Amino acid sequence: MEHTITLPYWLFTLLLIFAVFLILDRILLPGMRWYLRRRVNRVIKEVNTRLDIEIRPFQLTRKQALIDQLIFDDKVIEAIKDYAKEHNMPSEIAQAKALKYATEIAPTFNAYIYFRFGYWLAKKVGRLIYRVRVGFYDDNQLKDIQTKSSVVFVMNHRSNMDYILVSFLAAEKTALSYAVGEWARIWPLQTLIKSMGAFFVRRNSCNVLYRRVLERYVNLATRAGVCQAVFLEGGLTRDGKMREPRLGFMDYMLRDYHPEIDRDIIFIPVGINYDRVIEDKSLTRRLDPNAAKRSGWFVAKTTMKFFFKTLMMKRKARWRRFGYASVNFGRPVSAHHYCNQKNIDFSQLDQDARFKCIKNLSNNLMHEISQVIPILPVALMAEIVLKNSAEWKSELELKTQAVTRIKQLRELGAPIDISASACEHVLTSALDMLTGRGFVGFKNGLYKSEQESQTILAYYANSIAHWLPGSSS
Repeated sequence: MEHTITLPYWLFTLLLIFAVFLILDRILLPGMRWYLRRRVNRVIKEVNTRLDIEIRPFQLTRKQALIDQLIFDDKVIEAIKDYAKEHNMPSEIAQAKALKYATEIAPTFNAYIYFRFGYWLAKKVGRLIYRVRVGFYDDNQLKDIQTKSSVVFVMNHRSNMDYILVSFLAAEKTALSYAVGEWARIWPLQTLIKSMGAFFVRRNSCNVLYRRVLERYVNLATRAGVCQAVFLEGGLTRDGKMREPRLGFMDYMLRDYHPEIDRDIIFIPVGINYDRVIEDKSLTRRLDPNAAKRSGWFVAKTTMKFFFKTLMMKRKARWRRFGYASVNFGRPVSAHHYCNQKNIDFSQLDQDARFKCIKNLSNNLMHEISQVIPILPVALMAEIVLKNSAEWKSELELKTQAVTRIKQLRELGAPIDISASACEHVLTSALDMLTGRGFVGFKNGLYKSEQESQTILAYYANSIAHWLPGSSS
């Protein structure tokens, strides 16, 4: 005798959802994780055979393990106790704050996303907008760096494109870990950035506990040999000149550095320059204290409009409008050699003495960076036009002065890559670019800088101002 069991629709639906969930949790998701992990391991094995600096085990550590390592670090525990005592709160609440900071800072590096997606995207975007050039001024010393050394690329900061440009140019040598500001903490951008090994930093934070957690992460990453990229200036230049170095990150790396027993830290100076900085008007606008602050909607709308117009342009038109983006790599500076030469042990110095020594080292690195910042055509022509801002000049007069300046720069050993055969065309394109953007006026075959464009012309000219006679380069 057959019996029929009738279930309410709501119960049947509930059981169906539960069954689907179990299938996903016990069969499909583990299989997907195994498949993705296999792909990631294959990428790691492949790229480690061709990278000059291999991916470090620290970078492959699970995020939760990194967080635990930070939270239970002796110096962080001590900072938690001091913070709880100072703010009159239970230590559990202070520890929860430290956990929040550690979770925010710790990256989730994914080799597959970095080398298969991030590298491809950075390469496409960089070459979509600019003619990319790269140069080496290190006498092949990069090849001689010991594989166990901690390598830190120290760079000037002209544009947010710096992240993209250097990442894809260095991808054949190593995987870079960046310190990224709070501007990138928006979904889904922050997930992508963290998966590429970057870690978020709260700029100008005065929170002692936060600074301690950040310090311990940077110190642990450096001691583990993670290859890092640091903008010594701390932020984008607004007037085009190099800013004074910020000492925080350098201090985090070196305050516990023992030159005799720790792995060497190799600082590689990187100079970056553009014929056109995408944010140039926004940056120079900040020099005016009376300028009204732009809304987030205005920034988003302008950014989307820019990218849409750029994508619609033909390649030749894009390159004529944006010109060159150039990156030069300079001579490596060894922390081990520097400490031995100066007879310094950072770990044995008190705070004041240590910061004084770090400032000297940072100034030395800034000088090395300035020596490899590329001399690009637009910066050169901006300098010439400003020099003649009092009167109208013909194209021939401006180009003649530019050629003379090129000869002077070459005699000084400046990194300029403008060949004699292409000089005429390159200078014409640079002048056309300045005229087309309305920075230089053109009348009756003569040129003169527009009065309202003096600031932005100076912004470009200042990128090579350290090569002017009498400057402290």
